[in-house]
Amino acid sequence: MAKLKTGRHTSALKAQRQAEKRTSANKGLIKKVRVATKTVKASAATKAKTLKEDLKKANACIDKAAKKKVIHWKTAARKKSRLAKAANKAGK
Repeated sequence: MAKLKTGRHTSALKAQRQAEKRTSANKGLIKKVRVATKTVKASAATKAKTLKEDLKKANACIDKAAKKKVIHWKTAARKKSRLAKAANKAGK
């Protein structure tokens, strides 16, 4: 790539493009985790029949986010534990 006249290094521009892509991907994953968590909490509050499926989907979303290092693995474990606890409480 040719040197730019703006005075900014090409590596800095590339790093900026990469950061923007990663940020948007991470935000999408975090949004999925948040929506899945809210769904489980709503199902637990209303004691819906879809609670088990919702919990399974939420756990999958949380695991994917942890696998891609979007959230820390201990944060993922804590979220999953709290959701399971809420689901068990609603089941009784």
